Amino acid sequence: MKKTLNVNVKHLSRVEGHGNINIKFKNGKLQDARWEVVETPRFFEAILRNKQWDNAPVLTSRICGICSIGHTLASIRAVENAFGIVPDEQTRKLRLLLKHMETLQSHVLHLCFLVLPDFMNTGSVFPLIKSHGDVVLLAARLKKLANDACDCIGGRRMHPTRTVVGGFTLLPKKEELSTICDKFKESLQDLAVVAELFSGFSIPDFERETEFVSLKGDGSYPFIGGDLVSSDGVQMKEKDYKEMTNEYMVEQSTSKWCKLSRDSFAVGALARVNNNFEYLHPAAKDISRSFGLVPVNCNPYMNNVAQLVECVHVVNDSIAMISELLDSEYTTPRQKVKPKKGIGVAAVEVPRGILYHCYEFDKNGKMLHSDCVIPTGQNHANIQHDLEGLAQKFGTKKADADLELLASMLVRAYDPCISCSVH
Repeated sequence: MKKTLNVNVKHLSRVEGHGNINIKFKNGKLQDARWEVVETPRFFEAILRNKQWDNAPVLTSRICGICSIGHTLASIRAVENAFGIVPDEQTRKLRLLLKHMETLQSHVLHLCFLVLPDFMNTGSVFPLIKSHGDVVLLAARLKKLANDACDCIGGRRMHPTRTVVGGFTLLPKKEELSTICDKFKESLQDLAVVAELFSGFSIPDFERETEFVSLKGDGSYPFIGGDLVSSDGVQMKEKDYKEMTNEYMVEQSTSKWCKLSRDSFAVGALARVNNNFEYLHPAAKDISRSFGLVPVNCNPYMNNVAQLVECVHVVNDSIAMISELLDSEYTTPRQKVKPKKGIGVAAVEVPRGILYHCYEFDKNGKMLHSDCVIPTGQNHANIQHDLEGLAQKFGTKKADADLELLASMLVRAYDPCISCSVH
């Protein structure tokens, strides 16, 4: 048995932002297992104060370069809920289609460029360009397809310009959607190759009983708006997000932490699959079962498998939605917006978990107060407790380098966006 062990990872690689891992054993006993968030805080809520309502989606989309679509849609929904605007069915489908493209490009980026190097024993994706060039090209092809679709629907690959409060400024041409739909059908084979590749990897054997929080499906797999649910049986309305998140500060983090029924909870792909498995596309269910991912799974490393499952779901769901849009007549793309005094809350499932925006406006539509609760901020406490559990299980059984890899893979499995979490 190894009695002394030190793991000190400063600025973990292949994650967005800056975080540190510290694990220390002395005389065979765990002295420290700590996840530190050292990213400089960003003050978007203060920036929004006294701005007009139409500035909110533009500004908050800049919180994240990966989840800019999710922030835009959450911002738009919060404004609409404050002003009493109900989007029509066409707008809801196009927004969900745009959201699916963010999910696809983000999950592919994480799985094939950030996670894959751990399983292939390389420090980054660059050695894989030579050894597994076909896989890298496949991943780039999938990501490009999602980004091209974002261009078509949202007007840009990130920071979309066409989706606005009340609808869209410009609708995608149906022939463009038809072309994208054909490419989606072809991409299912690429996703099958990724699934086959990951099926050959050994997922670390670690579980810790966890509470999972997500949107609650209501006839479909949820991404935009609706009730909130946890795997421990808690259910709340979208507007009650503060009671669902319960943010608080800790000394080791520049980001807030969250808790609900326990000391921590998890959000993200695994949480969504655990809470809404029944609403997945049948092909996504098949992939999930092939990996042994059935609710409720408490292995945090399986979040990567859940991301793959969601890729299969969103592509199949996008094909179905585009077919419906092609068979329908386009309506007026945008409703008129009349500002009024009120508070609006929005919950949107971005790749890393459930995102909340809350805005308060005066009668002229000027922002009086705003609040954003970021998915990774909700995951930080759970990462901490997982890290403690991992250290207790493997600490004295592994060499320093092996435990460092396991701990790094654990944090990476959450796909953390640390810069967003300190917003």
